[in-house]
Amino acid sequence: MGGGFVVGGAAPVRSLAAGAAASAGAGGRQQVDTDKQMADNSKTEDTASDSVEAAKNASNKKEKLSDQVMQNPQVLAALQDRLDNTALTPSSYIETLPKAVKRRIDALKQLQVKCAHIEAKFYEEVHDLERKYAALYQPLFDKRREFINGEAEPTDAESEWHSENEEEDKLAGDLKNVVVIEEKAEEANVKGIPDFWFTIFRNVDMLSELVQEYDEPILKHLQDIKVKFSEPGQPMSFSLEFHFGPNDYFSNSVLTKTYKMKSEPDKTDPFSFEGPEIVDCEGCTIDWKKGKNVTVKTIKKKQKHKGRGTVRTITKQVPNDSFFNFFSPIKVSADGEALDEDSEFTLAADFEIGHFFRERIVPRAVLYFTGEAIEDDDNFEEDEEGEEECSCSLVKDTTDWEVRHSRVYQKLPSWGSNVSWQPSACSLFYLFASCDTDCWAWALE
Repeated sequence: MGGGFVVGGAAPVRSLAAGAAASAGAGGRQQVDTDKQMADNSKTEDTASDSVEAAKNASNKKEKLSDQVMQNPQVLAALQDRLDNTALTPSSYIETLPKAVKRRIDALKQLQVKCAHIEAKFYEEVHDLERKYAALYQPLFDKRREFINGEAEPTDAESEWHSENEEEDKLAGDLKNVVVIEEKAEEANVKGIPDFWFTIFRNVDMLSELVQEYDEPILKHLQDIKVKFSEPGQPMSFSLEFHFGPNDYFSNSVLTKTYKMKSEPDKTDPFSFEGPEIVDCEGCTIDWKKGKNVTVKTIKKKQKHKGRGTVRTITKQVPNDSFFNFFSPIKVSADGEALDEDSEFTLAADFEIGHFFRERIVPRAVLYFTGEAIEDDDNFEEDEEGEEECSCSLVKDTTDWEVRHSRVYQKLPSWGSNVSWQPSACSLFYLFASCDTDCWAWALE
């Protein structure tokens, strides 16, 4: 029985040994896994710790920068001003009003629209008055043309003019008597007032920017500029007539430019009505003499044949910068199709020039010839603007953008290489700070 017990008890012993071995192996693997997991956790904790530290450093830098910016009284004043303006906007106030009050405001808007239509009628009658008085001005302008072109001589009474500097004029007169014989000989060869209109083009920046060197000999043949208003019952418009003497460049004696106007509130935005506006313009065909067209230039290009490899030279005409492009304006689409941005800017500049001829150049030609009207315009602009030169070092000038007193200006296309600027709501710039001349400084995003 004892042997049976011993023999019978061997299997449990082996099983226990195997179990112990297995348990030992499993325990070893568990220990390895545990050690690996602890190592991984340590690495994760180290990485997380580094990230937290980096974020903390970045946050500290940001807070430090914010503290420095917020300690600037000019920045604080600018921010406060923006907050005040935001809090007190008219639209936000209107929203708080009772419904009955809003209803009365809508009624006032209806009245405002009716006022706009009455104002449009007023400007139509003003146009009629302009036509009436243009007829009264014309005999004076005709006499002006005669004096300019040497077709008539003014009488002593017509040429009498009391200058503000009479003493200087008297001294000049005394000196003039010394060389009177020579001057009389020269005066005999002078007809009218030489280069009268060309001098005006040269004196006025808006016009001189359009004139190229090769335009100048042609403009010296310009004898008169007239403004003609549309007839009663016709759509509102005015025309500019440029009268030229015989020349070697074109056969036209008159070049015309007609500006079409509208004097009625826009149905979609009646409150924007501020009077008549130019909506379109038409030029004329210039009958250029052979080889004299200054609005185009001829270029030569070489072309190589793909197969034979031979080279030939071809000539091609391309547009050329010239004042006389003024008579070939961009056409506004009849179906209301929108123009591209460059075309809109060019057309807007064209309208401004046409209006300037009508309102300033033609009625006051002699004062633009002498420069007196230009001085008056400069003084008026200074009085109106009253701006100080900004010394803010934060203002950034770039190729196509510049900043001037609270506005970002964008470079516009112009005739030739001339540069003009127009205020722009440019999204590339953001408010950064202000300087003591009340000029906003902007920086690129």
